[in-house]
Order: sequence, then structure tokens, then C-alpha cells
Amino acid sequence: MTNDGRASLIFFGERGRAMFFINTDRDNKPVNDATVNQSLDNYLINTLKLPGHGLIMYINRPSVIIGVNQNAYAEVDLKYLREKDIALVRRSSGGGAVYQDYGNIIFENIIVGDTTDFGDFSKIAQPILDALHDFGATGAVLQGRNDLVIDGKKFSGMTMVKVGDSYAAGGTLMFDLNMEDAERVLTPDQNKLQSKGVKSVNKRVTNIKPYLDERFQNMTAAEFKDELLKHMFHVDQLSQIETYNFADEDWRIIDDRLQGQYDTDEWNFGKNPGFKEYKSKHFDIGTVAFNFTVEDHKVTAFKIYGDFITGGNINIIEQNLVGTSFDQQSLTAAFDKSNLAANLGKITGAELADLMISEQ
Repeated sequence: MTNDGRASLIFFGERGRAMFFINTDRDNKPVNDATVNQSLDNYLINTLKLPGHGLIMYINRPSVIIGVNQNAYAEVDLKYLREKDIALVRRSSGGGAVYQDYGNIIFENIIVGDTTDFGDFSKIAQPILDALHDFGATGAVLQGRNDLVIDGKKFSGMTMVKVGDSYAAGGTLMFDLNMEDAERVLTPDQNKLQSKGVKSVNKRVTNIKPYLDERFQNMTAAEFKDELLKHMFHVDQLSQIETYNFADEDWRIIDDRLQGQYDTDEWNFGKNPGFKEYKSKHFDIGTVAFNFTVEDHKVTAFKIYGDFITGGNINIIEQNLVGTSFDQQSLTAAFDKSNLAANLGKITGAELADLMISEQ
């Protein structure tokens, strides 16, 4: 309950249930390991499955987080990453590559029991926007599919992943990020930037801190995170928020699952297949990239990358393309039989075939 007796906010999720906080501190200390934190949504929507609408919020040490379908070798300056001891972590959901550090806040809604609002980024954005507006950043808005912007510059990106009757939906909030490291370590797709009418990554992102009222100017990201939580739950003290605290058993399961998957280079970096052709284009559903080889006028190897968000299986598309004749009609037919709407997004086989045979 809040200090005035009102129930905590009900934004979305299971109807009739108040939102609650999921505290992911360990031994009463915040966890800043991005490898650990990126695995939490998987645990929460697949195993723990607390009924209703939970919220987690945390801060990572310097890290690059890439989407589940992205090619790390194309998205990240790996040399700079290693020189600066920046971690590379692959999330289990879609979306693009982002840089995070101690000046960045990650928020994630964990919805169990009701997927009615899955895919609606406005429902995720509104509680954050309401807080920012009350804190002085009145120009902050949702723009496009899943970006929060102010003065035309992005300060937050959001993503979602669904499993059965549960889903995780959240994003980043750039409060006082190190922009130099972000610009250096991320090597965004130039086609995507050109499609948005910009020339470099630093031209289209910003920290939200300069837009906030004076009382927030000397805060750390951790202190601002606490202010956000109090606003979102309508309380004066964090202790007034209904909270589930991770127990030793939760951490035991999380630790066990990290070993052999989320903590491996195979998962985080992936394998660069090195196929001969690499074609990429930004569509309404996000950037789609193909790495493939053609021999004797047939596709002999094919891999899909991108920052698109899908609840389907892109492997079905990849399997259907291998062995296909390399011409517009055959490629279009192979894509069309792959249930693109379910496995990739709202896009046509002809559009994807055009990308494959284009000159880049």
C-alpha cells in the first residue's frame, strides 16, 4: 500500500493485481554483473513465475548488450571492448545493441498470467514517461516502435520476450552514460543510420539528466533509480513498496543456469560464420541482415541477424533458404513458405528476396 492508503499502480499485466517490486540484490548488495542480470528475465518468466505484474530495476557495470539475433562481429568494436574491459552480453530477447554503465538504469516488467498487452510498448513506456514529466523532462515521448526520445534524441530503447502466458518487457534509461565509450564501442549498421537521416550514433542519443529539474542534477544513477521507484509506486519510502526479495534458492538456480550457457563466449559472442555475402537493410520491423553463400546459383549457407523482435523461430526461415535457387522468384517463394509474420515480422518474401539480390 502507499502512504495514503491507495493500492500500488496497476499499469497492465494480470487484470486486478497491483504491481510489486522484485528485489534482485544479493547479500544486501546490488548485482552489477550484466551476465547475471540479463539472465533474470529468463528465470522469472520460465521458472519462478510470480503471478501478476512484477518490476525489476538494476544497474550494470560497463557492458555491451546485444540482441539474441545480432551478429556481435558486425555490431561491436571488439578491440575497443577488450581494451576498456567492457563486458559483452547477449540478451535472450530481440532488439539492438546498447552500451550500459553505472550511469544507466535498466527496468523490466515481468508479467505472468496475462499476455493481453504483449507487443504494446506504450504500456511499458507510460509509467517511465509519467515520472520523467513530473521530474522536469516534459518533452520526453515515445517515438516509433520502441524508443523514448527527447528533442529528437533517444535516451531509452525497449524490448519484449514472451514464453507461454508470461512475458518480460523493459528497456534502458540513459541517465548519465559515458557517451565517449558508447560511441567508440558500438559500430551501428550504417544503412540503418542513413535510413533515419543521421550520420553517426552520437547525433541521435542523449542522457536524460540535463533535462531534469535541478534537484536531480547531482544524483547518481543509483539515487535516481530510487526516485523512479518511489514515483512509480506512489510511496515516500522504498520500504513501503510490496517486494519479493530473491532468496538463496533463487540464486542457486540462477547460478546453475548461467554455467554452460549465458556465461559462455559461444552464447555471448556467437560464431561468425564468415559466409561470402553480407546484406543488411533497415525495415519497419527493424534491421534485417543476411550472411550467406551462393554456389552454382544456389544458396548453400544462410544465416539471419538483426534487431527485430519476434516470438517465432528464425531457424525455420534459414532452413528453407538453404538449397534455394538464387533468383527472385525462388527466393520469394522460400521466404513466403516460412510463415514470416510469425517467425520474423510484418514483411513480405519479395522484400527480403530484393535484399538478397541487391548490390551493396
